[in-house]
Amino acid sequence: MIRFLAPRLARAVLTILLVVTFAFVGLRLSGDPALLIMGDDAPPDAVAAFRASWGLDAPLWQQYVTYGATVARGDLGSSMRDGRPAMALVAERVPATLALMLPALALKLGLGLTAGIAAALNRGRFVDRVLTTLAVLGFAVPSFVLGLILVLVFAVELRWFPSGGQGTWRHAVLPVLTLGLGGAAVVARLTRSAMLEVLGQPYIRAARARGLPWGRIIRCHALPNAAIPLVTLGGFLVGSLLAGSVVVESVFSWPGVGRLLVVSVASRDLPVVQGLLLLTATTMVTANLIVDLLYGLLDPRLLARAAPR
Repeated sequence: MIRFLAPRLARAVLTILLVVTFAFVGLRLSGDPALLIMGDDAPPDAVAAFRASWGLDAPLWQQYVTYGATVARGDLGSSMRDGRPAMALVAERVPATLALMLPALALKLGLGLTAGIAAALNRGRFVDRVLTTLAVLGFAVPSFVLGLILVLVFAVELRWFPSGGQGTWRHAVLPVLTLGLGGAAVVARLTRSAMLEVLGQPYIRAARARGLPWGRIIRCHALPNAAIPLVTLGGFLVGSLLAGSVVVESVFSWPGVGRLLVVSVASRDLPVVQGLLLLTATTMVTANLIVDLLYGLLDPRLLARAAPR
């Protein structure tokens, strides 16, 4: 197990380091935060003092070393706009984003798996054609377009749900649907393909020849083997939720980390942006590490290949 996880842990650390480096360099080359925060009309002396107070007048390599040492101590720095700790700003937005991500992830998996299995078991029939068409539409429509359509139908015309903001559970319905439906379409398509491939395997035909009930064949033989490629998709689902939250939270004025990222990038609030990118990279890497571990448990041949000989 150690030989199986060691290279993946090393790759995870390297990935986070590269993300932090790219964010650090890219943000500082994209514009001067002193001018964006203080304005073009600010006196040159005030702008110079701002750069000096935040260490922006130092060479880039020295800024990078200082930032790396700060992050290693668990400190993401302070916001350039209001002076609050960047970690506190990010942490207070995380619950709002989780309130969307967790239901959206459940919707993606529940609806996607159900639709994919139903389509595979009814291959070529009307149910299969309808579900496949809906899956293609759900995959093709961008999240911001879907969000605007849901607002137009359910908030403006029917007035069932609010069009934005945060308050009761009703405010979360449209953002969760926007985040979840597109991902459910991806899960449904992959589930259908995986199930069709498994259902054509010899061991499925052998199980049917032995007279096993069809429900037991699906539950005990088809689904566990079809789950292997679906586990790989799990890591991407987490990433798509984080990426989608930027758009969805902006469309629905939801006060989560996605909206904070948009505001911080626009104002070049470097510590906050770097903290958010570090959080995103760590979440993605952790999700993929869990996927690798589950992959090894579902397919013991991977662990056998990594074992010493």
